[in-house]
Amino acid sequence: MAEYHDSKDGNQKGSTSAQGMSRRQLMRHAGWFGGAVVLTVASGEVISRIAGPEDTTAGNAAAPAPAGSALRFVQISDSHIGFQGPANTDVTGSFTEAINQVNSLGFRPDFVMHSGDLTHLSTTGQFDQVRQMMTSLRTDRVFTVPGEHDSIGDAGRAYRQMFAGGTLGDGWYSFDTHGVHFIALVNTLSLEKLGHLGNDQVEFVRRDLSGLSSDTPVVIFSHIPLFAMYPRWGWSTDDALKVIALLRRFASVTCLNGHVHQLFTKTEGNITFHSATTTAYPLPKPGRAPAPTPQVVPARQLKDALGIRTVGYRQGDRELAVKDRRLA
Repeated sequence: MAEYHDSKDGNQKGSTSAQGMSRRQLMRHAGWFGGAVVLTVASGEVISRIAGPEDTTAGNAAAPAPAGSALRFVQISDSHIGFQGPANTDVTGSFTEAINQVNSLGFRPDFVMHSGDLTHLSTTGQFDQVRQMMTSLRTDRVFTVPGEHDSIGDAGRAYRQMFAGGTLGDGWYSFDTHGVHFIALVNTLSLEKLGHLGNDQVEFVRRDLSGLSSDTPVVIFSHIPLFAMYPRWGWSTDDALKVIALLRRFASVTCLNGHVHQLFTKTEGNITFHSATTTAYPLPKPGRAPAPTPQVVPARQLKDALGIRTVGYRQGDRELAVKDRRLA
């Protein structure tokens, strides 16, 4: 867990959420790469909408938060620093653009979460490069979870040495802030085909959730999806149902993942899953290619396939606001 600055509002688990909400789930599917989608959580609803040009705020000055607003954070994913190939000949440049976009949102995020595949080959040099790049993010804290590309050849040891200080097990952890409970999971270390959590991590989730009220908003981060998006390509987690069962008693749960390099939203009962796009290169939509290999698109279209995600939450409302923004 990379954490570059302290935040007075964030407490690593330990504490429980004091602010409860009654909430129900709505969703709309975003069927394109890298588009801007806003998910707002208010009064228990997760409402998704397409964000137009009017949603983009230019400049680096922090804009005042909306009245009553308590939490705004950013998800970035799949930077693949070290990748070399025609799908993106400059992943460092596109990740820099993503960081610049975060810094130009018009507000200072409470934290930034990188949801995995920070690097492409998990070398010490690549980890150091992405860490140094993320120090330029204008935010209070930076968190991470590993992707499978962050554990090549060493079962994730280099990743944990640089990013997982203060975490448990293979790098999982939780924290509470602004009335929301967050859990960061690791499902990329025991891969055969699908993602895998393991009994120790499932038991961690069980203990972690045991003291929470059922109306506490819960947000789960992982790299590989916790739902069966496309198991043929490994886009699922084989023991995720054990965690999903523990989450069923909560009024509203939001799961945010990377890995698939494209936007996708799915709701199952009280749980909404949102897959994020990438800052590196697009992958094909499920089943539209023999394998999930990097896709070469015309240069002018690449930035439409890349982007970042902002999420906002206001206590007393029922909406988690999620906006996916293109780099274009």
